Order: sequence, then structure tokens, then C-alpha cells
Amino acid sequence: MGKEKIATYFEEKRAGGNNLFVPYIVAGDGGLDLLKDRIEALEASGVAAIELGIPFSDPVADGPTIQEASIRALKNGTTLEKVLDVLEPFKEERNVPIILMTYLNPVYAYGIERFAHDCERVGVDGIIIPDVPLEEEDVVAAALDAFNIAFIRLAALTSTEERIKEIAKRSEGFLYAVSVKGTTGARAVHQDQVYSYLEALKQYSNVPVLAGFGVSTPEQAHELSKHCDGVIVGSKIVDLLHQGKENNVKTLIKESLSIESIS
Repeated sequence: MGKEKIATYFEEKRAGGNNLFVPYIVAGDGGLDLLKDRIEALEASGVAAIELGIPFSDPVADGPTIQEASIRALKNGTTLEKVLDVLEPFKEERNVPIILMTYLNPVYAYGIERFAHDCERVGVDGIIIPDVPLEEEDVVAAALDAFNIAFIRLAALTSTEERIKEIAKRSEGFLYAVSVKGTTGARAVHQDQVYSYLEALKQYSNVPVLAGFGVSTPEQAHELSKHCDGVIVGSKIVDLLHQGKENNVKTLIKESLSIESIS
């Protein structure tokens, strides 16, 4: 279903009165045998989509927590092909959209057309490739479009207004608003300029705007969601899962979604 599945599922979540919450996990961190159970647990927690990071040896957009998780996953023998193999058998059982976050190198090595075809086959609905700029995205955009897979773009705080408008116009599924200057990782505070930036993206974008990078607490999730449609939380969840604190992940999601939990 791809693009339509993301749109429909997001609408259902918003109709229920919740902000959108998308967790990020590194596929293969802790072993690929855990991936199905983790996806099912996250879906049961009420998330709007699940972002699966494909481990890569040179992840330029990732901070220390996700870099370390990627190293662990690679040591476990995780590959793009193996992740897709795990996703296929239970694709009919899950309703939550699956978003892959990868870099261009693994996709190029896999074969761009083959990658797009196999993503559709195993039930992947969207793709994020942070190291492909607008000027070079044609190399993958056409292949993804042919299989109805959402190509989710990232907008940066440092981008010009003209560039942000173009990114917002092209984005599919949702627009990923990078809410810090730098790589992923928990941050104590967010700059005031983030809020006006998110509101501008909302004006330009025809798809939901989600804030990611540096979001780690329910308070941050609620504050950011006042200015956009929801948040993506990665490093905090990756860290909690690595520590075996699955219940803490459930609590983080529940409190991020529940207005009553924030005083």
C-alpha cells in the first residue's frame, strides 16, 4: 500500500486525538530474531509508524548511540537483505507503516530497482535516505515511485526558505523536520527558532510534519507537537532497548501520546 497506507494510518491516529509518534530502532541490534517482537510491541503501543534503521559502517547523520547500535547490529551479521527477509513473513499481520532509514551505499550495492521492488514485496511503506540531496535524488526517486513507496525527505534548520519549500513540496508520507543542528542524539533543550521553523514547514507541506533528532522525553514530544504533527524518537529508544528496558519504552510512548500525563 505504501504511500496510501501511511496517509490512512496517520489520519486514523490523529482522529483518535493523539499526536503522531514514530519510534526509531536499529534493525539487528540485539539480534534480528528480536525484530518481529519489537515491531509488534511498538505497534501495540499506539505508534503511527516504525522507522527501522539499516546498520551502516559510516552513518553520517547518526550520533554516538545509534552508531554504537549499528556496530552491534553489523557484528550480529545484519544486512539489508536479511532485514527484508525478516519483514516479509508477517507483512499481512501488521497494520503499522514500516519506514526504512538507510544510506545510499547499501541501496546502491543492493541494486536500486531491486531494492524498491523488494521493499514493496515485504511490506515496506516508506524510505528515508539522509545522504541523498535534492539535486541527486532522481537516482532513487523514480524507482520508489514505481512501486508506490513514499520517499520521505528531510528538512534542516540551516536550509534556506527556498530550499525548504522545495523539500516540502516533494516530500511523501511525511516531512522529516530535523530539529537540531548536528547529528541524532538526546538533547536537554530545543532552540526557540525550532518552533517557528516547524510552523513554517507546516505551511509549506502537504503531508504531516514530524520533528526528529534530539527528542528524548514526553515533555519535548508534547512541546514540539504543538508546532507540528508529532515526533520521531530514536536514540532514547535505542538506548532503552539495549539496556533491556522494554517497559520504559512503552511508558515513554504512552506518556508522549497522553496529554494528561504532562502537567
